[in-house]
Amino acid sequence: MSIAPLSFPLSPDDYLQMEAHSPIKHEYVNGEVYAMAGASDAHVTIALNLAALLRAHVRGTGCRVYISDMKARLEACNCFYYPDLLITCDPRDRETPTYKSFPCLLVEVLSDSTEAFDRGDKFIDYQTLDSLQEYVLVNTRHQRVECYRRNEAGLWVLQVYTPNVDRFQLTSLQFTGNLLDLYEDVTLEPTPDPPPTD
Repeated sequence: MSIAPLSFPLSPDDYLQMEAHSPIKHEYVNGEVYAMAGASDAHVTIALNLAALLRAHVRGTGCRVYISDMKARLEACNCFYYPDLLITCDPRDRETPTYKSFPCLLVEVLSDSTEAFDRGDKFIDYQTLDSLQEYVLVNTRHQRVECYRRNEAGLWVLQVYTPNVDRFQLTSLQFTGNLLDLYEDVTLEPTPDPPPTD
């Protein structure tokens, strides 16, 4: 999400019409629109690797894998976001060609500019999707996958995968992957220096 919203509020229909003709992508939060920045090499490579793994896994099942150009519509909080990956197995999502409302899995690849938002307000907004079973954060500075899963009580439970585990699971799709495949051809980004202390 960008630093500043445009100055005029939009209805969801106005946003969709604007976005259909815009040369850049915008996310929409309750009438405000935010231009999206580009992504790093590591970010794009990780997203592509995971999309390829999941596309092969769900082929023939009726589930669909969408990359960063597909919007997720969150009607309960009046939002449209562009997750890095969106997977839906709900046939109702075939009725809306520019957005999907019933994902079972959403993935965000973390970047310095969006990490706090992806972990905070965006995750809170994503939780309004009754269909969502898993929310996954993939790190670009370390080989680390964080899976938030909704349990039977409706609570979100975190499971973290690192190289000492080697494999990661996405239970919403009955998928088991290898961290080496996920991070293939990825040059990890440097960890930012901590702020100076007085």
